[in-house]
Amino acid sequence: MMEVLGIVMAGGRGERLHPLTKDRAKPAVPFGGKYRIIDFVLSNFINSGISSIYVLTQFKAQSLVEHLQEGWQVPSVLRNQFVIAVPAQMRTGADWYKGTADAVYQNLHLVKRAHPKFVAVFGADHIYRMNIRQMVEYHLRKEAGVTVAALPVALEEAPQYGVMEVDDDWRILGFEEKPGEPKSIPAEPDQALVSMGNYLFDTELLLRAVEEDTPDAQSTHDFGRDILPRLVREGRKIYAYDFRTNRIQTAMKGEEQSYWEMWERSKPTTRRTWTCAPSTPPSISTTGTGRFGPSATEIRPRSLSLMRRGGEGWPLTLSWPKGPSSAGAWSGPRLSGVTFASTAFARSIARSS
Repeated sequence: MMEVLGIVMAGGRGERLHPLTKDRAKPAVPFGGKYRIIDFVLSNFINSGISSIYVLTQFKAQSLVEHLQEGWQVPSVLRNQFVIAVPAQMRTGADWYKGTADAVYQNLHLVKRAHPKFVAVFGADHIYRMNIRQMVEYHLRKEAGVTVAALPVALEEAPQYGVMEVDDDWRILGFEEKPGEPKSIPAEPDQALVSMGNYLFDTELLLRAVEEDTPDAQSTHDFGRDILPRLVREGRKIYAYDFRTNRIQTAMKGEEQSYWEMWERSKPTTRRTWTCAPSTPPSISTTGTGRFGPSATEIRPRSLSLMRRGGEGWPLTLSWPKGPSSAGAWSGPRLSGVTFASTAFARSIARSS
């Protein structure tokens, strides 16, 4: 059985990028010379070991199709390795795709034929790098039906996005489209959580959800506006995946915080001390215990990670017994020749011996 089937939504008009989209769809807009915007999501899939990918096209698709044929057609003897452009074919009537969910519904025959365990439905108009395999692992750990890639933004910027409400475990409780008063993330009162438009579904749940949505005349047939809110109301396990925790091992200067590796040392040591703003440093020793003082303002009461080369990690639990103004304790494995990666205070930590 195929584990993950990738579906890339590449039908966007890109009207706000006019005149760059005068003769092409948004995903086909050139970027960095010979590349196109769609190359980012395709590269993310391929480098994450997901090589079965359908690209759903719609508006002004000629330039995009030519680019896929010239740049992404790699000969393979394996049937499950492909990047295939799928034009809108009006398989269910006289309409083009009515929304993202309808685009998937009109191509369900491709999903059923591949019979994957999971379906990753990703947008084609983001500029980013991501190890999608880590999102799959998170999905499995949470035993989720759907996982939504999410990115925190400043609360004052959130009204221009679709905002998700989550609990302390990042299970999604609700959705709001461009809310006037967006809800903040638990323990991060100055941040709201917005969807990146990238979804990982259990296949059977995806099939049922889009098939039930299609005859609904009141639906806009969109994943963010219709499908996911309905699944949340049904009590399904829908989780948000914090993109800040995603790790790319070949991070370069100036990249997103999620790519940073804060520190690495190959030789074991008996004691390591980290200084975090502005004082009261946490102590890290080979026994894997330590404390964070009340002045460590960047520390969040969430899970952190100890990352090794290769992307494998261990959980590092941070607890606050008396609220964020008190000292917190963490516990974890023996620290020896590992990378300590924490998105919560990536900007404020410096190493001292």
